[in-house]
Amino acid sequence: MVFSFNFRLAAISSLQVWSIDLENSTCSFVETFGKHPRARGGQSTTLIDSKLFMFGGEDRKRNLLNDLYTLDLSTTMWEEIETKNASPAPRFDHSAAVYADQYILIFGDSSHSICFKDLHLLDLRTMEWSRPQTQGAYVTPRGGHASTIVEDNWYIVGGGDNISGATETIALNISKLVWSITTSVGKRDPLASEGLSLCSAMLDGEKVIIAFGVYNGKYNNEVFVLKIKPKEPTLPRLLQSRAAAAGAASVTAAYAIITGTDEENVDLRKTVGQDIKSNHIENSQKLSAIDSVTLKAENKVLESRIMEIRHENLRLQTKIDEMDIVHTELLKAQISQIQKSQESCSSLKHEFDVLRHQKSQVAQEMVVAQKQKSGGVWQ
Repeated sequence: MVFSFNFRLAAISSLQVWSIDLENSTCSFVETFGKHPRARGGQSTTLIDSKLFMFGGEDRKRNLLNDLYTLDLSTTMWEEIETKNASPAPRFDHSAAVYADQYILIFGDSSHSICFKDLHLLDLRTMEWSRPQTQGAYVTPRGGHASTIVEDNWYIVGGGDNISGATETIALNISKLVWSITTSVGKRDPLASEGLSLCSAMLDGEKVIIAFGVYNGKYNNEVFVLKIKPKEPTLPRLLQSRAAAAGAASVTAAYAIITGTDEENVDLRKTVGQDIKSNHIENSQKLSAIDSVTLKAENKVLESRIMEIRHENLRLQTKIDEMDIVHTELLKAQISQIQKSQESCSSLKHEFDVLRHQKSQVAQEMVVAQKQKSGGVWQ
């Protein structure tokens, strides 16, 4: 049975869940309970055992979301999940995958203006989000892509940013956290578009990835198949050097001769034994020399890096000292300006007091003059 999410922006305010019975090709509405999520589109869903994990999306008011809900398919009960650490930024049209039934990976997204290429990981045992550091090929930002996991590799196809489609099919080796570019297509190729669906399958005994349906100005109904290159066996580190390989070949040949029962080979066995010891010593010396050269080279790189860090620290300290000097001079100038203002205010106050005193004296003199001039009513 297949479950799907459906919502009508103008009709409902929560998600509707529908089931499709693949045996009789019937579709039916599933009544759910618990704390229902808001209606949304562009969310991601991943299935672990009987639980669907739903993350993010965009609601009918175009608000971006980064909440996490689970739907238990055995009880049809919704539950909002509380997580630890910083959650991924609100987003829609991202991709999600489950690894080892323990981790949920979130990659890329679209916002209303830009796309991103960040990778987030949720540990389902502790419910903690983290931002793992990755290596390898440069990955372009994208949203609206599709993804599927094959063994340890997470393949991501299609999507794009607000300028063009993503032409590279990329893969993340989850156990090593290393990005690689699997293949590339043209800019106008249907696979460099959004809205495709992706799955992995076995075809004629080979592992393949199947893609269907995209939109790049027009809808496409072609089926695309990508053959996955089989893994090459990884040789032990010791056998990857020529000296070690030669030593191993010598030991193998000697062992085949020594285990023989022919008495005539006794002297030959002694000679071979001496050669083995000689080769072993020579190979050990070569390996030691290689390790010594490697360590010296690594030490030089580290010393160079340390010197760069010291120079950078010295540059930053110099800049800090210069800023301190500038700030000190500015502070002194401000203090001097304030002092001058205070002195000016004191001078103005003194002048005001003198003028007021003069005014008082003039007023008194005018009163005295008027009294001397007046002769009374009969005058």
